[in-house]
Amino acid sequence: MRRLLIANRGEIVCRIVRSARRLGVTSIAMYSDADRTAMHVREADEAYYLAAAPAAESYLNIGRIIALAKRVGADAIHPGYGFLSENAEFAQACLDAGLTFVGPPAAAIKSMGSKSASKAAMAAVGVPVAPGYHGADQSTQRLIEEAARVGYPLIIKASAGGGGKGMQVVNSAAEVPSAVESAQRLARTAFGDDRLLMERYFPKARHVEVQIFADAHGHTLSLFDRDCSVQRRHQKIIEEAPAPGLRDEVRASMAQAAVRSAQAVGYIGAGTVEFLVDEAQNFYFMEMNTRLQVEHPVTECITGIDLVEWQLAVAQGEHLPRTQADIKQRGVAVEARLYAEDPAHDYLPSVGRIVHLRWPQSVPGLRLDTGLEAGDEVSVYYDPMLGKIIAWGESRAAAIDLLQRALGELEIVGVATNRALLSSVLADEEFRRGAVGTDFLTARRTQLRFGELSAEGADIALAAVWCAAERGEHNALWADSRGWRLAALPSTVWRFAQGSAAVQFSLPDTYLAWVGEQDYPMRVLSRSAQLLRVECRDRIEEVRLFAADRALHLFRGGRHAMLTLQSTDDALQVAGGIEQGSLLTPLPGTIVAVHVEPGQQVARGAPLVTVEAMKMEHTLTAPHEGVVSRIVFGLSDRVQAGAILVELSPLEK
Repeated sequence: MRRLLIANRGEIVCRIVRSARRLGVTSIAMYSDADRTAMHVREADEAYYLAAAPAAESYLNIGRIIALAKRVGADAIHPGYGFLSENAEFAQACLDAGLTFVGPPAAAIKSMGSKSASKAAMAAVGVPVAPGYHGADQSTQRLIEEAARVGYPLIIKASAGGGGKGMQVVNSAAEVPSAVESAQRLARTAFGDDRLLMERYFPKARHVEVQIFADAHGHTLSLFDRDCSVQRRHQKIIEEAPAPGLRDEVRASMAQAAVRSAQAVGYIGAGTVEFLVDEAQNFYFMEMNTRLQVEHPVTECITGIDLVEWQLAVAQGEHLPRTQADIKQRGVAVEARLYAEDPAHDYLPSVGRIVHLRWPQSVPGLRLDTGLEAGDEVSVYYDPMLGKIIAWGESRAAAIDLLQRALGELEIVGVATNRALLSSVLADEEFRRGAVGTDFLTARRTQLRFGELSAEGADIALAAVWCAAERGEHNALWADSRGWRLAALPSTVWRFAQGSAAVQFSLPDTYLAWVGEQDYPMRVLSRSAQLLRVECRDRIEEVRLFAADRALHLFRGGRHAMLTLQSTDDALQVAGGIEQGSLLTPLPGTIVAVHVEPGQQVARGAPLVTVEAMKMEHTLTAPHEGVVSRIVFGLSDRVQAGAILVELSPLEK
């Protein structure tokens, strides 16, 4: 293997490039219109244009990828994860073109690609499966009947899917028809296959998986387990290895079942067998992911094994480098997935250009798997994951502490992220004692922080002093000092949308800031465009800052506070507003459902239009009661962020 085409994008490409480069293999990236300047393009040894931005035209287009591989002289293709990584047709197309596919045989992918068929196969070899319906009859009526038989709550899944896409939890018979419709629509969009299955839903269950590896010579190994229970919308955000609190006999039985699952389908390469574990630690087969997992770094951290290196070796017909007895487990690793989304607003994806980004400092035990740098764009076309931060420690507590510290050092401006939620999960007492389940975010909702904290008095005071202490660049917004007084104690007032601070200046570099009734005496030790160090009440306070237009971002003590400058003493600003009675989409996407008609009377909160963006659906609701006066867009129309979708007229009194 000399030239490896990585048929993917983003973080996983950068990760595969590192192993390929160390092994002397030339890494070849591909890119769409949206990814022309992406980090994975810069990191690879070579990069070639593929197609337009939509995934169906680029990263999901088998013909174009195979043609590109042959044109650039690749002799192998690594599919990464997502996109075509579990597509049996793609695996076979690689082989038919004389290319080595770095993954399992097409037959194994096909066997495990259908959740329904795979569960039947696993039951046949004695692997426990949860009760449900996995049949071929996909009529709405049959699904409704089977839902009643399985009982509630139940979960509806895309049979060909993964990553939580298309999953719907149903608590009553009345919810089934709309849930089926939505799940089928998402499944068609994401996987080109709208077949569904239904299973009993275990609200208190854990999601535990086993990493397996097999070669073409009949050897299959278990590389221990991982817990991936902390999830939002059935997608993981925190993973750790090993899974905490499992009894030894359960852990051993689960590993044996995972190996048996792989052997039953003639598996070769890296794979993950996922299980649901109930409160009594009974486990049930969910699915097998026939690829490298997003969370594979935690397994690498506790075993010292480079799974990508093993993938490349096994794909070339080599024996597994170690036996089961050779593999030892050391310490604990925990991973946090950083997403461009707003957990405080139903995890709404966030798109845009990253104008400021500072990853945590590199220290022993900390690993960053990222695919973005400052200046890069988060596109509406692809998954909103920005990267992964992984921490290893001798104990679980040590790994959690290191990861939490790293998240506190992270700085990002330009898109909303789930950083605050991740940090609050790691600090949560139930999480720290290992009491995790797939309902964790719901069960602990009142104890968790889903968004960044609002600016407090100290933030406002520090921001005002940073503004007042500006030297030079007198035409810059932040250098506005027209509020200083002559023949009196120099002072000014800095007014932010979040609060105001009156700042007085006396001795050199000495300031007194007042926010409400609270005073903050400060001596400025150093001040630069992005850093302020002050002494306040015999304590050194350090804050990092990033200014963009009228927004000032403060990073201190693991917090990210944003202040919006409105005025100084002499410069007042008037903020505009959105016209009432119009409904605007918060991000670019595609109209997939229109729930109302012109002239229809609606109540506040009534669903109006559903927009699909970044592989998720977002239903916009009426902000007040009224009559639908106009529907601006129709089904399948593309809409930009801020576009008016529906106009409402007030009810006649």
